[in-house]
Amino acid sequence: MQISVFNLKSPKSGMIKFFESKKKQKIKPVDLGLCLSGGGALGFAHIGVIQALLENKIEPNFISGSSMGAIVGTLYAAGVTPSEMMQMIKDDRLYRVTKLMNLKPSLFRSGFSDQSTILTLIKEIIPHNSFEGLQKKMFICVSNLTLAKWEIKGSGNDLNIWVSASASIPGVFEACESGDTLYVDGGLLNNFPAQPLKNLCSDIIGVDVLPHETQSKIKKPIDSIIQSIRTVQHVNASEGRSMCKYIIEPQLLNHYHEFRFDAYQKIYEEGYRDTIEFIKNNPGILELMNQDMISKGVPA
Repeated sequence: MQISVFNLKSPKSGMIKFFESKKKQKIKPVDLGLCLSGGGALGFAHIGVIQALLENKIEPNFISGSSMGAIVGTLYAAGVTPSEMMQMIKDDRLYRVTKLMNLKPSLFRSGFSDQSTILTLIKEIIPHNSFEGLQKKMFICVSNLTLAKWEIKGSGNDLNIWVSASASIPGVFEACESGDTLYVDGGLLNNFPAQPLKNLCSDIIGVDVLPHETQSKIKKPIDSIIQSIRTVQHVNASEGRSMCKYIIEPQLLNHYHEFRFDAYQKIYEEGYRDTIEFIKNNPGILELMNQDMISKGVPA
């Protein structure tokens, strides 16, 4: 947990201004939550959203996520900057479908691809591989296929396993085994896991890259399947969405789909632009600015 600490070595006039401004307006605690939805390649928008928030001194320090939201959220919690994440993508290190989907020919596996790439990547970037070693608190949502329920993981020295499990798209990636239990993509049963943040944060910002949008025409059978899956995910996200003070919904669905990993740059830019616009239209969100960042002049 980060605690705002005023620099006592600052000029006296600065102290007076600080406390005078504090009297005029209630300063929010820095226990700010950020919930990142799943959404495959659309989750690259999360990186742009985080960039825009940081530029406006809004720095969540409690994070939760499903699927791609778990990957981006974990990297952010580890101190990886949005620009560093984008460089990883350009270097083919971060969840490019062409690199991650090492297809296996056997029909008897639980998925076409194993999780070796992402397991290795997380451990490479976060050598301690522990929730407790992260700079910010991270909660990862996984779907327990054995017990038919979603679960939240937030402690232990197996961080890469739970990130991998949360991103295990059923039928594409192998299910992750833990003892006699099978785990897959957290978005299957809870695509918007704000629940663990509710009692820890004064406010929660949610980012949903799969908001419900009414389709007037469904031309192909595949469109019907995709829309059905998105509808189910939106329904299972409703509880988490209700816990957020602000929900940012990048406008992606008319241009991209969950497997457009090649469009990472444009998806990132859309997330960034839509967040800047959201802040402009919802100035109240600026009350959540991290006062420690402001007093220390911390750059985004």
